[in-house]
Amino acid sequence: MLVLVSSYVFYGWWDYRFLFLIFLSTVIDYYVGLEVEKQTVPKMKKIFLWISVLFNLGVLGVFKYYNFFVDSWVDLIRGFGYQLESKWTLNIILPVGISFYTFQTMSYTIDVYRGNLKPTKDFVSFASFVSFFPQLVAGPIERATNLLPQILKKRVFDYRTAEQGLRLILWGMFKKVVIADSLAPIVDNIFTGYSSFDGGTLFLGAVYFAFQIYCDFSGYSDMAIGTSKLFGFELMSNFKFPYFSRNIGEFWRRWHISLSTWFRDYLYIPLGGSRAGKWQSLRNVFVIFLVSGFWHGANWTFVIWGLIHAILYIPSFVLKTNRKYLSEVVAENRVFPSLREIWQMGTNFFFVVIAWVFFRSENALQAFDYIGRIFTDFSFHVSYKYYFVYYIVPLILLEWIFRRDERLAHVSKSFWFVLTIVLLVFITAKFGGEKSFIYFQF
Repeated sequence: MLVLVSSYVFYGWWDYRFLFLIFLSTVIDYYVGLEVEKQTVPKMKKIFLWISVLFNLGVLGVFKYYNFFVDSWVDLIRGFGYQLESKWTLNIILPVGISFYTFQTMSYTIDVYRGNLKPTKDFVSFASFVSFFPQLVAGPIERATNLLPQILKKRVFDYRTAEQGLRLILWGMFKKVVIADSLAPIVDNIFTGYSSFDGGTLFLGAVYFAFQIYCDFSGYSDMAIGTSKLFGFELMSNFKFPYFSRNIGEFWRRWHISLSTWFRDYLYIPLGGSRAGKWQSLRNVFVIFLVSGFWHGANWTFVIWGLIHAILYIPSFVLKTNRKYLSEVVAENRVFPSLREIWQMGTNFFFVVIAWVFFRSENALQAFDYIGRIFTDFSFHVSYKYYFVYYIVPLILLEWIFRRDERLAHVSKSFWFVLTIVLLVFITAKFGGEKSFIYFQF
């Protein structure tokens, strides 16, 4: 009960009106899960499953995508020479974390339908699973098969686990407060006034955004996982040093893992996965990346961002190199990467950075213009170049040290003691102001 009350107070502190929405989603999926288990006729099981899916996607569609579709339709009609007003748009606020908790509760119903999970009759525990406050507003998107059993069982305080949790919280705060928040005004300035900068500065701005969004989002995930550890919960990993990836397939096994595995298990595999024919498999890949892009926001820039990643992924998928680096740590038994690994990581990072331009831009035309200026007006006399040395280089060095252990569970105590003092000094010096997490908007 304490977890549930804390979660509702946490979410209601932002806007209490949306508590009803998450409560309604909880009630529906709770009873749908019980009904799916109770039914003996497969058709009835599927009907109740669709009640859950349609409700959750309907809520997501109204609050997140309704205005987008209306505006897109109006723009399309205007393209044919007809004038049409957007009078059907709704003046509504996007609830924080709606994309995360709707996917989380929907996966519970699907798992019950598939027989992977027995529905719980403990409503308080189920409501705690849906609204679990550390990861409620920005993930990781947890599975009921992992989190719900932990809520149902009694937990005891473990000093070692709590210590690991505090390490993750501190490391996450450093990435968010020191790196992401320091880069944010620079990125905003470059992207807002991009027409007045040379191509070198624009590319550096895109690189800064790549690290801003990584430190912002992975920093939140670290703090969420760390806070959960203090309560005795183990959440899934959401990031595993994605910018050390050697191809785009490895990148998506290291970036936003809870979302990519969600789409794999609940969309890609049901569509046939890679077991279908060649063309069907390629279709499935495009569907996954386009839907993933659209999940991030109601803007064509996100769709194009997903399309770019699909195009980058297809060659390795066809050549069957997309699963080449399944669990291997880069330079696992070496201090430094090889020249080949440096080339692979560098080229992969370059394409990821170019795709990030669409993610950050206000619209697609701006993104194309931004990228065009990078390649047509490139100069090495760039602005803001020293920030790379101040923020990016130290982050890369520390992440390279931590690359074998994303949860910092086995870092030596002496090293961590010194690092803790350094991190606290920087966090204290930089802490101040109100800078929300980027993924709160999704």
